Amino acid sequence: MKISIIGFGWLGKPLAEKLLAKGYQVQGSATSEDKVAKLNQDGLDTVLFNLNPHPEGLGFQSIFDTDVLIINVPPRTKSAAPTFHPEQIKYLKELAKLGNVPKIIYISATSVYPDQNQVARESDKLTKGSTGNPALFEAERILGQDKTYDLTIVRFGGLLGVDRIPGRYFSGKEQVVGDSPVNYIHRDDAVDLMIWIIEKGLWNETYNGVAPLHPKRKEVYEKNAADLGFDPPVSYQEPDKNPWKEISADKILATGFNFTMSNPLDFWYQK
Repeated sequence: MKISIIGFGWLGKPLAEKLLAKGYQVQGSATSEDKVAKLNQDGLDTVLFNLNPHPEGLGFQSIFDTDVLIINVPPRTKSAAPTFHPEQIKYLKELAKLGNVPKIIYISATSVYPDQNQVARESDKLTKGSTGNPALFEAERILGQDKTYDLTIVRFGGLLGVDRIPGRYFSGKEQVVGDSPVNYIHRDDAVDLMIWIIEKGLWNETYNGVAPLHPKRKEVYEKNAADLGFDPPVSYQEPDKNPWKEISADKILATGFNFTMSNPLDFWYQK
């Protein structure tokens, strides 16, 4: 089976490496010539491909000659207009249809759910007015409309682990939100979840990709600081001051998927 990954980055590269180890044929893309050269040196078949939002690159048509296309293109929500990512996805969809791609996994995020003191599930009815992330909501809609391929959407929570340590981002900070539940997934589990979807044939579904346990932010930040030897936050905001959401992992668990790290308090990190 041929699998293409658009975005050999922090998540895409270890996913490619595990797929290769399992015997799949893998190709992917990076956004600069330096990254392409380094990834090819590392043994990953990589082409230059950018979406600005129109396609740019060299030889990228080959990544659409595949059995499964994984779209791992994080939206630039802080640096670009809300319309930028949906435009990227429009071009990707056309390229996928031209290449007769049969199956697509789109990596979305749990930010599509609004923060409104709720347990959020895949069955929740989202609208343009209610979503927490209009760019991702529109991208999901575009891919799901008039499709010629099987499509599964994975809404990942906070992708953490390895060198991404949540407590470090808030070390020494004041008035940090500490009372809301976290919605995290370790990178190792995120990789395994995508492989699980492919190997179990879980198509035309939407899954939340989050660890099933949701400790409070304060618990995670304090444990990170104690375990890894940096300062915890200086102070926290008053409880119940901010809206929150807890993302349900029930649907992916019902398929038989097992999380290696079901509790974000037990994530492993590089010191």
